[in-house]
Order: sequence, then structure tokens, then C-alpha cells
Amino acid sequence: EVQLVESGGGLVQAGGSLRLSCAASGFTFDDYAIGWFRQAPGKEREGVSCISSSDGSTYVADAVKGRFTIYSDNAKNTVYVQMNSLKPEDTAVYYCAVEFDTITVAPHTCRPGATPWYWGQGTQVTVSS
Repeated sequence: EVQLVESGGGLVQAGGSLRLSCAASGFTFDDYAIGWFRQAPGKEREGVSCISSSDGSTYVADAVKGRFTIYSDNAKNTVYVQMNSLKPEDTAVYYCAVEFDTITVAPHTCRPGATPWYWGQGTQVTVSS
């Protein structure tokens, strides 16, 4: 059974930093992509950043480019997103997800409905002004 456990969310002041972790287990596929998504109250879930285990390709949404960095520790089966210079508009529930259809991530693949994703429970990130 695929399991994704997110951690690292919390309350931070604007300009601060957080690092989210996504620990993955329960699958043996070598080719997969892990993504971070977020959903703010009253808004649709959106892709934040994705990374491929196959070729190491990454995608970062324009809204967070230059502030968020995604990277993986394959030995720990964990993917991280380092979030710097946080803004109040980054406040959302952040979800980690994995899919097994993508080799090279791209803007059109890092979307909630692009392919069947397996989802984690989410972690709340709140940025105060």
C-alpha cells in the first residue's frame, strides 16, 4: 500500500522559512514522480513543485519560483520542499503525492488531475503578515 507522510508544516511569519518532508513507502517502482500541491480555503488545489525519480527533472510553479526548492534523498525515500521568503498568500494545506506515469516532469504533469496521484494527508502551512 502506497503511503505518504508529510511533516514540517506550521505557523511562520512572512519572510520566514519552512521545510516540508514527504516520506514515501509501500511501492517498489523505480520510475515515479513526487509532487507538492497546495490548497487554500476556497481555492482549487494547485501544483507547487514536482520531481522525477527517473531523470531528476523538476518543476516549480511560477508563484513560488526562486523561493521554493524541491529535492530528494533517495536513501531515505523522502522528498523535501524548502520554502523561503514565505508570504501570507502561501498559506494553505500542502499535500504530497506520488504517481507512476511520468518520466520527465513538466508543467502539464505537475497538476492534480494530470495523472492518477496517490495522496498524503496534508500539512497546514500558515504565514502571518
